[in-house]
Amino acid sequence: MKKGFIVLIVLAIAAFGLYQWGKGFNNTAVKLKEASSKSWAKVESAYQRRNDLVDNLVATVKGAADYERGTLTDVIEARAKATSVSIDPTNISPDQLAKFNEVQGGLSGALKSLLVTVERYPELQANKNFLELQSQLEGTENRINVARDRFNETVEPYNNHIKTFPNSLLAGILNFDELAYYKADAGAENAPQVDFSN
Repeated sequence: MKKGFIVLIVLAIAAFGLYQWGKGFNNTAVKLKEASSKSWAKVESAYQRRNDLVDNLVATVKGAADYERGTLTDVIEARAKATSVSIDPTNISPDQLAKFNEVQGGLSGALKSLLVTVERYPELQANKNFLELQSQLEGTENRINVARDRFNETVEPYNNHIKTFPNSLLAGILNFDELAYYKADAGAENAPQVDFSN
Protein backbone atom coordinates (compact mmCIF):
# COMPACT_ATOMS: atom_id res chain seq x y z
CA MET A 1 0.00 0.00 0.00
CA LYS A 2 2.86 2.38 0.70
CA LYS A 3 4.31 1.84 -2.79
CA GLY A 4 0.95 2.62 -4.41
CA PHE A 5 0.59 5.76 -2.33
CA ILE A 6 4.12 6.93 -3.23
CA VAL A 7 3.43 6.29 -6.94
CA LEU A 8 0.22 8.37 -6.69
CA ILE A 9 2.09 11.22 -5.01
CA VAL A 10 4.84 11.13 -7.68
CA LEU A 11 2.21 11.10 -10.47
CA ALA A 12 0.33 13.98 -8.83
CA ILE A 13 3.52 16.04 -8.55
CA ALA A 14 4.44 15.27 -12.19
CA ALA A 15 0.93 16.19 -13.38
CA PHE A 16 1.02 19.42 -11.39
CA GLY A 17 4.46 20.26 -12.84
CA LEU A 18 3.25 19.62 -16.38
CA TYR A 19 0.18 21.75 -15.74
CA GLN A 20 2.32 24.62 -14.42
CA TRP A 21 4.70 24.37 -17.39
CA GLY A 22 1.79 24.35 -19.87
CA LYS A 23 0.11 27.26 -18.14
CA GLY A 24 3.35 29.26 -18.05
CA PHE A 25 4.07 28.53 -21.71
CA ASN A 26 0.57 29.53 -22.80
CA ASN A 27 0.43 32.74 -20.78
CA THR A 28 3.85 33.88 -21.97
CA ALA A 29 3.01 33.05 -25.61
CA VAL A 30 -0.25 35.00 -25.37
CA LYS A 31 1.51 38.05 -23.88
CA LEU A 32 4.29 37.99 -26.49
CA LYS A 33 1.83 37.56 -29.36
CA GLU A 34 -0.30 40.41 -28.02
CA ALA A 35 2.79 42.63 -27.91
CA SER A 36 3.40 41.83 -31.59
CA SER A 37 -0.23 42.58 -32.45
CA LYS A 38 0.00 45.91 -30.65
CA SER A 39 3.24 46.70 -32.43
CA TRP A 40 1.67 45.84 -35.80
CA ALA A 41 -1.19 48.23 -35.02
CA LYS A 42 1.43 50.99 -34.69
CA VAL A 43 2.81 50.08 -38.13
CA GLU A 44 -0.69 50.33 -39.60
CA SER A 45 -1.26 53.61 -37.77
CA ALA A 46 1.90 55.10 -39.29
CA TYR A 47 0.81 54.01 -42.76
CA GLN A 48 -2.67 55.42 -42.14
CA ARG A 49 -1.11 58.76 -41.20
CA ARG A 50 0.72 58.73 -44.51
CA ASN A 51 -2.48 57.88 -46.39
CA ASP A 52 -4.26 60.78 -44.72
CA LEU A 53 -1.44 63.16 -45.65
CA VAL A 54 -1.59 62.00 -49.27
CA ASP A 55 -5.18 63.26 -49.56
CA ASN A 56 -4.10 66.72 -48.38
CA LEU A 57 -1.02 66.68 -50.59
CA VAL A 58 -3.08 65.80 -53.67
CA ALA A 59 -5.59 68.57 -52.90
CA THR A 60 -2.77 71.10 -52.43
CA VAL A 61 -1.09 70.12 -55.70
CA LYS A 62 -4.40 70.30 -57.56
CA GLY A 63 -5.14 73.75 -56.17
CA ALA A 64 -1.72 75.31 -56.62
CA ALA A 65 -0.31 74.08 -59.91
CA ASP A 66 -0.98 73.15 -63.47
CA TYR A 67 0.01 69.64 -62.43
CA GLU A 68 0.59 66.60 -64.59
CA ARG A 69 -2.61 64.60 -64.32
CA GLY A 70 -0.99 61.20 -64.92
CA THR A 71 1.36 61.52 -61.98
CA LEU A 72 -1.41 62.69 -59.67
CA THR A 73 -3.71 59.90 -60.86
CA ASP A 74 -0.96 57.36 -60.10
CA VAL A 75 -0.74 58.66 -56.52
CA ILE A 76 -4.51 58.50 -56.05
CA GLU A 77 -4.70 54.94 -57.43
CA ALA A 78 -1.71 53.77 -55.38
CA ARG A 79 -3.28 55.21 -52.22
CA ALA A 80 -6.53 53.34 -52.95
CA LYS A 81 -4.61 50.07 -53.35
CA ALA A 82 -2.57 50.72 -50.20
CA THR A 83 -5.69 51.18 -48.09
CA SER A 84 -7.38 48.08 -49.53
CA VAL A 85 -4.90 45.58 -48.07
CA SER A 86 -5.12 44.75 -44.38
CA ILE A 87 -3.45 42.13 -42.22
CA ASP A 88 -4.78 40.07 -39.32
CA PRO A 89 -2.24 40.91 -36.59
CA THR A 90 -2.86 37.61 -34.78
CA ASN A 91 -1.80 35.57 -37.81
CA ILE A 92 0.78 37.52 -39.79
CA SER A 93 2.15 35.40 -42.62
CA PRO A 94 4.99 36.09 -45.07
CA ASP A 95 2.46 36.19 -47.95
CA GLN A 96 0.32 38.80 -46.19
CA LEU A 97 3.36 40.94 -45.46
CA ALA A 98 4.61 40.63 -49.03
CA LYS A 99 1.26 41.82 -50.44
CA PHE A 100 1.06 44.65 -47.89
CA ASN A 101 4.64 45.67 -48.65
CA GLU A 102 3.94 45.59 -52.41
CA VAL A 103 1.01 48.02 -52.26
CA GLN A 104 2.74 50.30 -49.76
CA GLY A 105 5.82 50.32 -51.98
CA GLY A 106 3.61 51.30 -54.92
CA LEU A 107 2.37 54.31 -52.98
CA SER A 108 5.92 55.25 -51.98
CA GLY A 109 7.00 55.12 -55.60
CA ALA A 110 4.04 57.21 -56.77
CA LEU A 111 4.76 59.82 -54.09
CA LYS A 112 8.41 60.01 -55.14
CA SER A 113 7.33 60.58 -58.75
CA LEU A 114 4.93 63.29 -57.65
CA LEU A 115 7.58 65.09 -55.60
CA VAL A 116 10.04 64.95 -58.51
CA THR A 117 7.36 66.30 -60.87
CA VAL A 118 6.52 69.10 -58.44
CA GLU A 119 10.08 70.41 -58.70
CA ARG A 120 9.08 71.82 -62.11
CA TYR A 121 6.53 74.11 -60.45
CA PRO A 122 8.23 76.91 -58.49
CA GLU A 123 4.91 78.36 -57.29
CA LEU A 124 4.10 75.02 -55.64
CA GLN A 125 7.53 74.75 -54.06
CA ALA A 126 6.91 78.15 -52.47
CA ASN A 127 3.44 77.11 -51.21
CA LYS A 128 3.52 76.98 -47.40
CA ASN A 129 0.89 74.20 -47.21
CA PHE A 130 2.77 72.05 -49.69
CA LEU A 131 6.07 72.52 -47.88
CA GLU A 132 4.44 71.61 -44.56
CA LEU A 133 2.84 68.50 -46.05
CA GLN A 134 6.12 67.48 -47.66
CA SER A 135 7.86 67.84 -44.30
CA GLN A 136 5.14 65.81 -42.57
CA LEU A 137 5.43 63.07 -45.19
CA GLU A 138 9.18 62.85 -44.61
CA GLY A 139 8.60 62.58 -40.87
CA THR A 140 5.92 59.97 -41.41
CA GLU A 141 8.23 57.85 -43.55
CA ASN A 142 10.67 57.88 -40.62
CA ARG A 143 7.86 56.87 -38.25
CA ILE A 144 6.92 54.00 -40.56
CA ASN A 145 10.49 52.74 -40.56
CA VAL A 146 10.73 52.93 -36.76
CA ALA A 147 7.35 51.18 -36.34
CA ARG A 148 8.39 48.35 -38.68
CA ASP A 149 11.68 47.89 -36.78
CA ARG A 150 9.86 47.79 -33.46
CA PHE A 151 7.37 45.28 -34.84
CA ASN A 152 10.24 42.99 -35.84
CA GLU A 153 11.70 43.41 -32.34
CA THR A 154 8.45 42.07 -30.83
CA VAL A 155 8.23 39.14 -33.24
CA GLU A 156 11.63 37.76 -32.25
CA PRO A 157 10.91 36.91 -28.57
CA TYR A 158 7.54 35.38 -29.51
CA ASN A 159 9.07 33.19 -32.22
CA ASN A 160 11.94 32.21 -29.92
CA HIS A 161 9.46 31.27 -27.19
CA ILE A 162 7.34 28.99 -29.35
CA LYS A 163 10.21 27.44 -31.34
CA THR A 164 12.55 26.42 -28.50
CA PHE A 165 12.35 22.96 -27.01
CA PRO A 166 10.31 21.84 -25.08
CA ASN A 167 7.94 24.77 -25.79
CA SER A 168 7.76 23.76 -29.45
CA LEU A 169 5.88 20.62 -28.32
CA LEU A 170 3.06 22.71 -26.90
CA ALA A 171 3.09 25.42 -29.58
CA GLY A 172 1.61 23.14 -32.23
CA ILE A 173 -0.98 21.69 -29.87
CA LEU A 174 -2.11 25.15 -28.69
CA ASN A 175 -2.02 26.67 -32.23
CA PHE A 176 0.77 29.16 -31.67
CA ASP A 177 2.23 29.63 -35.15
CA GLU A 178 5.39 31.48 -36.09
CA LEU A 179 4.90 35.14 -37.00
CA ALA A 180 6.55 36.64 -40.07
CA TYR A 181 9.05 39.47 -39.89
CA TYR A 182 8.54 42.64 -41.91
CA LYS A 183 11.10 42.50 -44.70
CA ALA A 184 12.46 45.19 -46.99
CA ASP A 185 11.23 45.56 -50.55
CA ALA A 186 12.99 43.43 -53.13
CA GLY A 187 15.98 45.38 -54.40
CA ALA A 188 16.05 47.70 -51.37
CA GLU A 189 19.68 46.73 -50.81
CA ASN A 190 20.63 48.54 -54.05
CA ALA A 191 21.29 52.27 -54.02
CA PRO A 192 18.71 54.26 -56.00
CA GLN A 193 19.78 55.64 -59.36
CA VAL A 194 19.91 59.43 -59.45
CA ASP A 195 19.50 61.13 -62.83
CA PHE A 196 20.24 64.85 -63.02
CA SER A 197 19.95 65.01 -66.81
CA ASN A 198 16.35 66.37 -66.81
